[in-house]
Amino acid sequence: MKDKHRAPQGNSSDVRAKKHLGQHFLTDENIAAKIADTLSYDNYEKVLEIGPGMGVLTKYLLEKDTEVHVIEIDTESVEYLESHYLHLRGRIHEKDFLKHDLGQIFREEQFAVIGNFPYNISTQIVFKVLQMRDQIPEFSGMFQKEVAKRICEKEGNKTYGILSVLTQAFYEAEYLFTVPPSVFNPPPKVDSGVLRLRRKENFSLDCNEKLFFRIVKTSFNQRRKTLRNSLKSLNLPDNLREDTIFGLRPEQLGFQQFIELTQKIEPYAISNN
Repeated sequence: MKDKHRAPQGNSSDVRAKKHLGQHFLTDENIAAKIADTLSYDNYEKVLEIGPGMGVLTKYLLEKDTEVHVIEIDTESVEYLESHYLHLRGRIHEKDFLKHDLGQIFREEQFAVIGNFPYNISTQIVFKVLQMRDQIPEFSGMFQKEVAKRICEKEGNKTYGILSVLTQAFYEAEYLFTVPPSVFNPPPKVDSGVLRLRRKENFSLDCNEKLFFRIVKTSFNQRRKTLRNSLKSLNLPDNLREDTIFGLRPEQLGFQQFIELTQKIEPYAISNN
């Protein structure tokens, strides 16, 4: 029964990897199966795979009890998928994930996002997922190891930054496993890492979201400075800047403390705008 969705075993020359698209095709079937298993497939009926290439991950997603959609910008990959994965007919979207309105595919439905993400747009993918978090309960996939670690990093570490805070405010982030360059064609120059994000349900930010994002980004733009100095551009009153939290550096604050910082700043920021 499982084999009915399987594409014929091709080779990596079927589709040419394109450097400008950041393509590195995964060739290890076991790793592809492990990535497909990172999703729970609970409380949603649809999954969107970003950048499926020749479908090494797709074939394992099709074995799950879910409706699989794929979004791919590379015309050559789209043609390959259309000829090898007949079960995907009508659900192969030749679009740019970052620019396409996903509401045209999923409307108001819940769906998970998964993929072997191109390194050059992986952080932008995360930011778009955050924007659509009300519809995306789960997100998992492969990044450059350094980026995956950064997303999952906790406060107090040098690699902790903007992406860590903003992601962990809305999702539980977990680094799952490392993938060596040898299982890709062409092999990248660095290790890859697979992570999983699971949305925090019934979670409220309890502060102005736009201001929260602005404060986090502004704080880390000068991460070696204390918040008292890195947030000078907000023109906050001296008495507020004497609060002990402003004596800390941004990497010392967890997302909850950034929420509290935003709450302190909010009355002044609103009056200044």
